Amino acid sequence: MTTNGVEWREARLGSILRYLNERITMDDDKEYLSITVKRRHGGLEIRERLFGHQIATKKQFRLVPGAFIISRIQCWHQAYAIVGDVPSNTIASMNYDQFAISPDVDSRFFWWLSHGPAFTEAVRSSAVGVVIEKMVFNRNEWLQKSVRLPPLTEQQRVVARIEELAAQINEARTLRQQAIEEAEALGATASNRLFRETENTQPLAELIAEGTTISYGVLVPGPEVDDGVPFIRVQDLSVNNPPARPSKRIDREVEKAYRRTRLHGGEILLAVVGATIGKVGVAPDSWKGANIARAVCRIVPGPRIDRDFLVYAFQSQDVQERFRTATRTLAQPTLNIGQLAQTQIPVPPLPEQRRIVAHLEALQTEVDELRRLQMETASELEAMMPSILDRAFKGEI
Repeated sequence: MTTNGVEWREARLGSILRYLNERITMDDDKEYLSITVKRRHGGLEIRERLFGHQIATKKQFRLVPGAFIISRIQCWHQAYAIVGDVPSNTIASMNYDQFAISPDVDSRFFWWLSHGPAFTEAVRSSAVGVVIEKMVFNRNEWLQKSVRLPPLTEQQRVVARIEELAAQINEARTLRQQAIEEAEALGATASNRLFRETENTQPLAELIAEGTTISYGVLVPGPEVDDGVPFIRVQDLSVNNPPARPSKRIDREVEKAYRRTRLHGGEILLAVVGATIGKVGVAPDSWKGANIARAVCRIVPGPRIDRDFLVYAFQSQDVQERFRTATRTLAQPTLNIGQLAQTQIPVPPLPEQRRIVAHLEALQTEVDELRRLQMETASELEAMMPSILDRAFKGEI
């Protein structure tokens, strides 16, 4: 078939690929690099380093640079790659098939070809099994399939054009992401400046509502209980988008001992244990009656400080640094309640607090709009590549 003056031919995969069955016996005293091939064209990566005596199956495939490799058990999910310049001790298990690519076929052309829907369908239609997650690649059947190929020089021209367009798409994506990061950095700088300009600071303990304490929650929650009390963990915390209901519930008898941290809605919640110390959330009204985990601390602002202002103050660079400085590491990082209570918080007059909140919310709205545009742009850019590849393999670029 001639396309734009160039002859494209149907080529059976078995005529341009040669199955590589080169296996090596593991030497007990030698170190090997075991690989995995990631899904959705994610490429090949080293999974682990093992000595031969640690490998149960003593026959393994030696990886061949330049070969096309496919996961037999993840083939449905586009787990294939071109082997790069890997060390000679790099191995793959029998769960992979490798193929040498004919000199008449540019390996980059074949790689981009593998991204197309026709190639994906050829792989999937060659898999056998009842359930998708357990479909296994059938090498012999797949090698009977055909692909369309132009001459080698045209393949190389097509690859150059695809990669030029792909680079432009990636650049556009990167520029948009940089715009978001710069906007977020400007917002953080503005926030830090506003809080640092406040000369009056007070310990957090003096800013909470009368009759309340700064308290963490249930120490030993026990197992999940279907009709139990909703239980708030660190992963549930969010300032703007908390879940309507947390995923876990605990026994009501267990919860009774922790009435002091039972939520009414509107409280500030702060992570005080683990890697996410300083993460801030606000309890929505739908959490009324729920309780919190030991890793979460409940704070009810008093009348001298605006709740949203205190949330922004907790998120500020200086306060987060104070949290990090006060954190102790025993079995795991922990922010002591006593030290948290003494954390100095900037406290301007209430009207100034509300002005600062309005200013920071306006900045956040701009960042959120940039992020929304980035998501739309990213979707549009992602949609361009399949179209580019479709045209490329029809000889239209």
